[in-house]
This record gives sequence, structure tokens and C-alpha cells, in this order.
Amino acid sequence: MKIYLVRHGETAKNRERRLQGRSDVPLNEKGIFQSEQTRAFFASKAIRFGMVYSSPLQRAVQTARIIAGEQADILTDERLLEMDYGPYEGSTLEDPAPELMLFFRDFRHNPAPEGMEPLASVTERLGRFLREIRAGAAGDILISTHAIAMKGALEYLTPDAEGAYWSKYIGNCAVYAAELTEDGYGIPSEIFSCGGEPGV
Repeated sequence: MKIYLVRHGETAKNRERRLQGRSDVPLNEKGIFQSEQTRAFFASKAIRFGMVYSSPLQRAVQTARIIAGEQADILTDERLLEMDYGPYEGSTLEDPAPELMLFFRDFRHNPAPEGMEPLASVTERLGRFLREIRAGAAGDILISTHAIAMKGALEYLTPDAEGAYWSKYIGNCAVYAAELTEDGYGIPSEIFSCGGEPGV
């Protein structure tokens, strides 16, 4: 059995390069297209899901539903929410505040600005979620979440990562897979990334 972690498809705020965090925005046309590409990838590998989990935000739920179809009910869990950006919610990445720029330049050595959720908290809540679902796993599992939340999960699943995932780019609808083992989980690896635009 495996878990498959997927970042949601693109939204208008992604395209505008804004921190959307806990903002509840839908997929745009490209995000729907990316989710359909991801569904086709799983179908080409004959991968079916016994369980499907998602962040409760609509962009993640939409992504999960497009990918999984009617294979399983979607179970939402708040631990899969994106990092809480606090007062920086909606900030543009084209001209970020100096303290935000400092944080994004070196996640490992600069703490999150005041009011934002610490990265250690993201890893801890994703770790709790992954430990809990492993106990009741029945078949392959799809998990639809967000970029920083997904990085927190990957940090948890890779004990010697030491913060390496925080600065790694994870595109919309990128997929990582990890084996469920007797002791926990195997080391995750990227198995799919999206490209192209609708109609191209």
C-alpha cells in the first residue's frame, strides 16, 4: 500500500502570486485541467484509492474529487490545511514585506514572521495526521493538500531532511508517493508533475 500526496491545482491567487493560505478559493481553468491530467496519470498506472483525504478548502476538495472520481468518499481534515499566514494572508510575492522576504529566502534559519504559523507546527500536525491514518489504512490513500502543508508532510516522512523540503518548489498537482511499511512509511519520492495549459 502507498500514500499519494498531491498539491491542489492552480487557482487565480496562485496565478497572481499571492499567499492564499486559509483563503477558500476555487480552482481556475488551468487548475481543473491539471487535476484532470493527474487523474489520467493515476488511471494509466491502474492506481485506485481505498481512502481519500483532503484539506477542507474547496481547491483541495475539488482536486481530490476530480482525481479520485467516485472511488471513495472524501474525508476532510483540518490538519491538512495550508500554513496559517496570519497578517500576511493575501500578500503578493512580487513585492513582499522585508521580513517575509527574509523568511522565504532561508526557511531553515529564519523563523516565520510574527503572526504566522511556525514551520515546526506544520510538520507536527501533518505528522499526527499521517500517524493516525496509517492505523486504519485499507488500500492506497490519496491526500489532497497545499504546498507548505505538503512540505511539512514530506519533512515528517524524511527523518534526515533537516529542512530541505521547505525551500523545494512543489508545483500545482505535483504528486509524491510513499510506501506504508510495518514500521511507518518509506521515504517519499516525486512521481508526477503537471505541465501545459488547457487546450495545448
